[in-house]
Amino acid sequence: MGHKTRIMYIERKAGSLTGTARIGRVTYSKTGATIFYGGREFISLKGSGFNG
Repeated sequence: MGHKTRIMYIERKAGSLTGTARIGRVTYSKTGATIFYGGREFISLKGSGFNG
């Protein structure tokens, strides 16, 4: 069985409070601390979202 996937709202907030957004399917790492989307890796901010 593969890693868990989930459909999530993803918003780029680089440098400002608003940014481009989309809805997409992400894949979680085995521990759930990292998600993968669009060939990129995003690390958990311990309850404050993800950073990548």
